[in-house]
Amino acid sequence: MIEMFQPDFMQRAFLAAVLVGITAPSVGIYLVQRRQALMGDGIGHVALTGVGLGFLFQANPIWMAVLVCVLGAIVMELVRARGNQRGDIALAMLFYGGMAGGKLLVSMSSQAGSGSLESYLWGSILTVSPGDLAVIGGLAAVVVAVTAGLRRQLFAVCQDEEFARVTGLPVRVLNLLLAVMAAVTVTVAMRVVGLLLVSALMVVPVAAAQQLTRSFAATQAAAVSVGVVTALLGVGTSYQADLPSGPTIVILAILAFALFSAIAAPLAKRRHRAATEHGPAVCDVVLPGQNPNGQDPNAQGPNGDDAAEAPRPKAPLSGETLSSRGLAQ
Repeated sequence: MIEMFQPDFMQRAFLAAVLVGITAPSVGIYLVQRRQALMGDGIGHVALTGVGLGFLFQANPIWMAVLVCVLGAIVMELVRARGNQRGDIALAMLFYGGMAGGKLLVSMSSQAGSGSLESYLWGSILTVSPGDLAVIGGLAAVVVAVTAGLRRQLFAVCQDEEFARVTGLPVRVLNLLLAVMAAVTVTVAMRVVGLLLVSALMVVPVAAAQQLTRSFAATQAAAVSVGVVTALLGVGTSYQADLPSGPTIVILAILAFALFSAIAAPLAKRRHRAATEHGPAVCDVVLPGQNPNGQDPNAQGPNGDDAAEAPRPKAPLSGETLSSRGLAQ
């Protein structure tokens, strides 16, 4: 086991796995929150064109993929924001065009070999060079800084754009920033899990964490933990069993989701039993047109007199107070 950590390429592989395990769920939790779980998959299709341009012009494919992915993510966000009925068609053309263009550019390149494209489609973490690791580390630091530093703002935008706009947040800027961070994450993770599977590492750890957690902060921390553990175990398993790293990591993440789902069922029953023992939630909210005791002022009592004049329980101190024991549990 210790021998696995001695080669330099394995040390770089484990470092890259940790960086991707942190970065992918950090962005993926916002995509899941706004029901755009497959956005990473679409960006991965576009990234292939960047890889092809890198081969064609003999440049670093990662940097070229970053440039193309950022442009593609901005276009995707602008199409989504417009809400046009033809938006789905435009996005489909962008995705398929990215895949087809990438394949053509790679075939035109003099550097194109039998395994050159495969390593980017399915991941090849054992071939990460020191230069690749430096690029991955720098991009991962930017993504983590943005997603952690703007956590409240991004959560507000993903939860309710209209409310965030009313509170004065720059919704369009934050949406574009999130799209750019998703694009950068795709390029960070493509050497580890591949462009075709990068979306899984952004979504599956988040879905697994949601089975056991009940708050956004706890879900984010648990998702990052699942991402790091499955990435490290996947690299170790792929080295020991001579398996591709990307599919191995994704399968382990899916197994973690299945395990968390099995654990979540008895926990949900226990929480339900505890909530039942504390009694139902009590809500003292005065609706428009009602008295503080919840009665209609125009309603009549059983003897024909005003119900409003009938004896009633003492009103709460404020008509807008909310007393909810159930919500506090």
